[in-house]
Amino acid sequence: MTAFLSVDHNPIALEAKTDSVLLLSLQDYSLLHLHKRKTFTPVNMLKEKIHLLAARYSNDMSEVRRHLHAHPELSEKEKETAAFICARLEEYGISYRNNVGGNGIIAVIKGRDPELKTIALRADMDALPITEQNEVTYKSLNAGVMHACGHDVHMTCLLGAARILNELKLEFEGTIRLVFQPSEEKFPGGALAMIKEGVLENPVPERIYGQHVLPTLEAGKVGFKTGKYMASTDEIYLTVKGKGGHAATPELNVDTVLIASHIIVAMQQVVSRSAPPGIPTVLSFGRVIADGRTNIIPSQVKIDGTFRTFDETWRAKAHEKIVVVANGIAASMGGSCEVFIDKGYPFLVNDLEVTNDAKQLAAEYLGAENVVDLEQRMTAEDFAYYSHMIPACFYRLGVKSPGWKEIRNLHTSVFDADESSIEVGMGLMAWIAMNNY
Repeated sequence: MTAFLSVDHNPIALEAKTDSVLLLSLQDYSLLHLHKRKTFTPVNMLKEKIHLLAARYSNDMSEVRRHLHAHPELSEKEKETAAFICARLEEYGISYRNNVGGNGIIAVIKGRDPELKTIALRADMDALPITEQNEVTYKSLNAGVMHACGHDVHMTCLLGAARILNELKLEFEGTIRLVFQPSEEKFPGGALAMIKEGVLENPVPERIYGQHVLPTLEAGKVGFKTGKYMASTDEIYLTVKGKGGHAATPELNVDTVLIASHIIVAMQQVVSRSAPPGIPTVLSFGRVIADGRTNIIPSQVKIDGTFRTFDETWRAKAHEKIVVVANGIAASMGGSCEVFIDKGYPFLVNDLEVTNDAKQLAAEYLGAENVVDLEQRMTAEDFAYYSHMIPACFYRLGVKSPGWKEIRNLHTSVFDADESSIEVGMGLMAWIAMNNY
């Protein structure tokens, strides 16, 4: 008897030794590895190879992470970081092009039939202006600079994945493009600069993946969210102007501090009374500089904040609303307000098919119990630019250690990562890249 399994209307003949009906589940089919996955090794054998290589390289890659963590560099200044990555790529025998969009690097691993398709993997490189408080052997050696957002882990995982993929390059078809991107933490973002210099061209990748640490998720687990995942972000700069003077003679002044206070309170109406209820929106002010004294009213007050949302039409309207509110209140109190809105990254959208494929692959590689669903986040990422140009998936890598008494959160002076997550992260990136449909 010959049975047929139809996938995308392409029948595949399967020989059976009995006259009974042969039924194959999609899971069984994926394990047979007959149709879409363009690798040359049975799936379970390939998975085992990747697990073994990830385990073999894990100690070395932990040392790579510790070096990167100890030598952080700020946005647009990642020269030594880039040099370190290039040296590693040369050691692994992987070709690359550097100085892309600043300090960015594009490396290429060609499998069989490299023209068939291209898949991109991305990691960011820059650190934050934070003084590290962790007392560890790999504590930052650069005063006031720290890898507090996990970019050291991201680079390490991509380097580890590159090492695995290069060793297994005869096991898959197509080309894998490795993107080491600078300046994620600073507007206008390194993604945009690399896009302008052709990172998504010649040829256009079919898909791009990004992996980011998540300190609230246990090491060994990963998380996915389809659709809109992370918010757009804009920086809001207000300068309130009035007439300074002695605090004991308010009748002679135009009180900028009072005007600024009213503006901050009134701005909450932009969200509570103007935002469409179905669109998540945040407007927060985190910096207010009124450089007077106990008895001096300053001539100006500076207010800095951030605006986040998930809809471009509403985003534009909100910008207009911010200007109207600030100007109106300042004028009504005898002063004025200059408004500058530095438009930043768009919202990040995870392609449905690409993300579901990656989620399924993660379940195969790590076990379904180690794959979780994520909620939308109001944080932002310049990976969003890629996601608006080609199908993309931006997922999370758990780095929480069971020994932590409290979360070592992102953008804090105590951020850290359970280094067992590196083996997971580099192996999973390699697995996803090699098994794209």
